[in-house]
Amino acid sequence: MTRLKLFIANALLLTLLVGACTAARGPGPADPLPSWHEGATRQTILSFVADVSDPAHPDFVPAAERVAVFDNDGTLWSEKPTYFQLLFIFDRIRSMADAHPEWRSTQPLQAVLENDMEGLAAAGTEGLVTLAMTAQADLTTDEFAAMVADWTATAKHPVSGRPFTSMVFQPMLELLDYLRANGFSVYIVSGGGIDFMRPWVERVYGVPPENVIGSSPELRYDMRGEEPVIMRERAMHFINDKAGKPVGIQRFIGRRPILAAGNSDGDYEMLEWTTAGDGPRLGLLIHHTDAAREWAYDRESSEGRLDRALDAAPGYGWLVVDMTRDWAVVFPPP
Repeated sequence: MTRLKLFIANALLLTLLVGACTAARGPGPADPLPSWHEGATRQTILSFVADVSDPAHPDFVPAAERVAVFDNDGTLWSEKPTYFQLLFIFDRIRSMADAHPEWRSTQPLQAVLENDMEGLAAAGTEGLVTLAMTAQADLTTDEFAAMVADWTATAKHPVSGRPFTSMVFQPMLELLDYLRANGFSVYIVSGGGIDFMRPWVERVYGVPPENVIGSSPELRYDMRGEEPVIMRERAMHFINDKAGKPVGIQRFIGRRPILAAGNSDGDYEMLEWTTAGDGPRLGLLIHHTDAAREWAYDRESSEGRLDRALDAAPGYGWLVVDMTRDWAVVFPPP
């Protein structure tokens, strides 16, 4: 055999051997965060998850203790032009108005019916509570869940025209999946209503309803004829915001998380509580910087104000996720 023939034969043999080894190994692992740009933010998240889930690593955390908590509004889905649950409340009041002509001269209901945003702002927190109780109380929990399901199935965002449940952040959906694939238990800890989120979060986020902590009204067990029901009453039981978030985590989960993600000053205490624990910890702040693909806002916003937490992030070591810099896409394909 000539040298050339011998070279070709050896090359073919090497190609076959390499191909066989590659086939035996199978394809490489898929990118767990394809919608995140390469950079320090993405690498910090990947390294943290890899370290705490590797039994050979000094920062390994047993699966039972791998708890991650996420705010919802502004963290997992958008919150402009105003909180989506508030838009649901407005739609409910408008749909009920024909049966209540007195609302047309009663604030803040009149402001909703006249689309008077200045009047709504002047009503303040007390006015918003009045609207929430009017639209969402005196219903059974099943009735309310059905109303929320109908609304999320048909209502469209006033700016994008997309269904509200498609105004979720694709990079965060990938992060939720990545955490679950690495043994994390994922919870939503939101200032929004617990019964407003539970009908759709499992379908949209893969988070079961029992893993949702939110603000909740007083409930009452009652009978409708021979049928037992749970009634939503006209009083608040628990406001899951600011200092209420770590309290809710302790009350309903009973473990301090090792990862927390938020986007506003309302999440400050949740991130503070999470990252103050022993061992490896990660706090994430979603910074809305992208006016082209979503909205740009922080310190002066009436929704998702990010001021105190943004200033505190460097001192606590919280990772600030810059939407423009760190996300290749914002929303899933329509």
